[in-house]
Amino acid sequence: MQFKTSMGNFTVEVYPDKAPKTVANFLQYVKDGFYKGTIFHRVMDGFMIQGGGFTPDMKQKDTRAPVEIESKNGLKNDRYTIAMARTMDPNSATAQFYVNVVDNSMLNYPGQDGYGYTVFGKVVDGTDTIDKIKAVETTTKFPHQNVPVKPILIESATVVSK
Repeated sequence: MQFKTSMGNFTVEVYPDKAPKTVANFLQYVKDGFYKGTIFHRVMDGFMIQGGGFTPDMKQKDTRAPVEIESKNGLKNDRYTIAMARTMDPNSATAQFYVNVVDNSMLNYPGQDGYGYTVFGKVVDGTDTIDKIKAVETTTKFPHQNVPVKPILIESATVVSK
């Protein structure tokens, strides 16, 4: 997948053999054009950047039904890997994703809650873009914290072959 953002581009390689339901879910959102016009709404240098759920005016987009967690797949929340965001419910991941900007072993299976978070791919090109995004100034837009002061727009997300 290639993401074009207002701060540059990055390419993600996905692992359907390790997280088949998660990858199928993510690919469908990409093919549907869901991510176009969404933002990275949670940016925490030293942790991760999260996006894929909100418009620039902080309105949450409607999603399909959640996908079953696949965190017990051997993949780790290491720097530049991509994983599904979720609520406290382990089976609540829909469209929001995050890219780890450091190794976040506490998010690996089994994690602190017995489940961890499903890693399903890795940024293979454009890590400089990820590094630019993680360094932006953030603020609070109640009830959301760590929101970039200047919105970081996902202009497009497309499926590309190797």
